Amino acid sequence: MKGINDNILRVDLTAGKLTVEGISDDHYRRYLGGRGIIAHTLLTEVPAGIDPFGPENRLVFALGTLTGHPFVGSGRNSVGCKSPLTGGYGESEAGGFWGAELKKAGFEAIVIEGISPKPVYLSIKDGEAEIRDAGRLWGLETADTDGAIREDLGEKRIRTAVIGPAGEKRVRFACISNDVTHVAGRTGVGAVMGSKRLKAIAVRGSRLPEAADPEKLRELNRWMLKNYKEKSKHWRYGTGSDMRGYEANGNLPVRNFQGGRFPGVVKIDAQLLCEKYVEKMDHCYGCPIRCKRVVRLQGPFAVDPMYGGPEYETLAALGSNCGIDDPEALMRANELCNRHGMDTISTGVAISFAMECVEKGILNREDTDGLDLTFGNAEAMVRMVEKIALRQGFGDLLAEGTKRAAEKIGRGSEALAMQVKGQELPMHEPRRKQAMGLHYSMNAAGADHNTTIHDTEDLDGVAGAKLYEKSFSAQLTNTLGMCKFVPWSEAQIREAVAYVTGWPATERDLREVVERGIDLARIFNIREGFSEKDDALPKRFAETPADGPLKGLDPGTFAEARKNYYRMMGWDESGVPTPARLAELEIGWAAQYLGH
Repeated sequence: MKGINDNILRVDLTAGKLTVEGISDDHYRRYLGGRGIIAHTLLTEVPAGIDPFGPENRLVFALGTLTGHPFVGSGRNSVGCKSPLTGGYGESEAGGFWGAELKKAGFEAIVIEGISPKPVYLSIKDGEAEIRDAGRLWGLETADTDGAIREDLGEKRIRTAVIGPAGEKRVRFACISNDVTHVAGRTGVGAVMGSKRLKAIAVRGSRLPEAADPEKLRELNRWMLKNYKEKSKHWRYGTGSDMRGYEANGNLPVRNFQGGRFPGVVKIDAQLLCEKYVEKMDHCYGCPIRCKRVVRLQGPFAVDPMYGGPEYETLAALGSNCGIDDPEALMRANELCNRHGMDTISTGVAISFAMECVEKGILNREDTDGLDLTFGNAEAMVRMVEKIALRQGFGDLLAEGTKRAAEKIGRGSEALAMQVKGQELPMHEPRRKQAMGLHYSMNAAGADHNTTIHDTEDLDGVAGAKLYEKSFSAQLTNTLGMCKFVPWSEAQIREAVAYVTGWPATERDLREVVERGIDLARIFNIREGFSEKDDALPKRFAETPADGPLKGLDPGTFAEARKNYYRMMGWDESGVPTPARLAELEIGWAAQYLGH
């Protein structure tokens, strides 16, 4: 196959050993990149029941088929492991430039196992790799780590994927930061990297694998470069350009998803941030759509533009969901998360969980280290972000995630933990975006908004079928290393795959690739003890808030939509992939992990 590297870099940190493994064309067509490579590796190589922080866990960096090629939106890579947050399948995606650089450096994926006896980082350049000492880097924040590695290697043009102190301290929702501001934020991939004492992966490459038809690929890309301004106007202010509309229609999470109105949205919406605080709009590899905010702020909540600026998920998680409408506090909290390498979604939901526990009388100031952790207290929120990152005091408990924290607190707090399978909900209200809520409940990695299309479909008799189609479209882009913000059609994406690889993949071919990844991730979870009962939302979402437009989800309709999705996927009534379905997808071997 053209356009890809036929190499996977294997790293055994316990032994300090590096090896290179080839990828056959048949294997690559079957799994492509991203989730397919990750799910296959985790299921076949990670023993059942292991500790996510143990040496047997694998940390897998996988590129997409289109990653790094001259095609607008092709700057993404995936990272996966057994999640320390959920105990099941873990996967996250990141943009920026790191993935494209790895493609140019000669590897399609990196699979890391073992635990180093001392802090190290990995240096990769044009097909060569070495493990280097990171003793002086351990404890550094993300930007300082990036700068120190550039100095150490004497190379300004490298790209880095690093962890901060939160990853080192195994905060269960720590992330991995590509070039500081592009983040693989979910499922605790940074905590697993920290558990392996791997501080960073620095990459430099100079040769992109030759595409099968580079001229046709360039021609297709020129079309987007000519038309993107008209087709991507929605991203003028970056993510969250319609936060006021979200508040009006009920999609904006408020006070730990209790619902209701939040007039303070006018102070924290994306348009206001761009007009008042944004220094510039940044971008990812090969993309003219500048959707990433970069802010600078002086004063008590000073912010260094090195750390970018808050996206929608951050503004809602640490803002409206904590009852906070102070934009400068939100920018500071975002910077702290990026400095320490920590998922802003789980951080915000963990703090809002604690705030509701205080509101309900379950916790008091003595429990929260003397902080007045009430809804709307911006200073307390900012302080708690840092305490979580450093596992200080009450922050140590919240660093475990809301599921574990609630289990320890007890006294009814379990009902206030807004999580699915242990992962905190993103900032789209399931009672408003009901099809997305259904996806939250069933996604192998727990509640996630990047593996389905954002819509407002109500649940009905065909909701499962609708979700099936929308999830395919979204997860295809993750598999191929594409950004969903770029308005390519599915037909154009198939053309790009053919122009890069020389494989004229049909819609059915690509659909089966996506479904293999979904099924293997599902089987991984079943093997780890998950079942149909874990495909559920918190009971809160069956309730109707006292004010606002939201209405509670009907449990019966929700259950029927879930069963419908199972049928569409070829799973049985309990959500288990059937032997016939696995045979159809040519992964019959996976039945052994189900006991078939």
